[in-house]
Amino acid sequence: MSESGDWRSGYLTVALTQFGLALLLLLSLPLWKQAPVAVSDAPDNLALTDTPSKRLVGLPFALASFVLYCGAEALIGLWGSSYLVQVQSFSVQTAATWISVYYGSITVGRFLSGFLSLRMTNRQLIRTGQGTALLGSLLFFIPVNGLMFTGFILIGLGLAPIYPAMLHETPVRFGRDAAKRLMGIQMAFAYSGSTFLPPLFGVLASLLTLQLFPVTGFLMILFLLLCSERLNRVLAKRALSRAS
Repeated sequence: MSESGDWRSGYLTVALTQFGLALLLLLSLPLWKQAPVAVSDAPDNLALTDTPSKRLVGLPFALASFVLYCGAEALIGLWGSSYLVQVQSFSVQTAATWISVYYGSITVGRFLSGFLSLRMTNRQLIRTGQGTALLGSLLFFIPVNGLMFTGFILIGLGLAPIYPAMLHETPVRFGRDAAKRLMGIQMAFAYSGSTFLPPLFGVLASLLTLQLFPVTGFLMILFLLLCSERLNRVLAKRALSRAS
């Protein structure tokens, strides 16, 4: 396959798509100038009414969400091809193609989520993405090749809006003043998820079996959803106590 160069076509397609997306974002920069004014002029209600400890309530669930999100995204991308080849007996070329499609789905999903954000809140984007990714991970358990490949696409599309939406939601969750410090912390936890969780799965797969791949992917996305919803409930309870 390396001699024929077939594997390069998948990466070239993803690269061209990403460059196209970057160009579109560059051309849309004038539209972004309107948003910061409205946001910065809004009072930071959390900073005015809550103590620092109350503003940071639910932070562990937010950090866990970042770890699980990046861990799941990296797990699917790094171990998906090995699972397709070693467990499902697909050719290396087919496996590489579908992992490229998976990353392409994330790229397309990020592009589409920009338009969806005009009509949906960050919380709605996060929930919709998590539900879509969870549905895609469930398709791995159905012994039909077409559905499994659809699963890769759905997971990619579902994961796409979650990370940027969680970052954008930080000032709403914890206040703008705290968000300035928490952005870096959240990103550090996110990178730790992509750095450590896939290798840990590799150790687990070497000790047991690579057939745990779909189960692990499903559980990571499920716990991502549970942590996110738990955070929403904590924040809703804080809002009720502040109003009373």
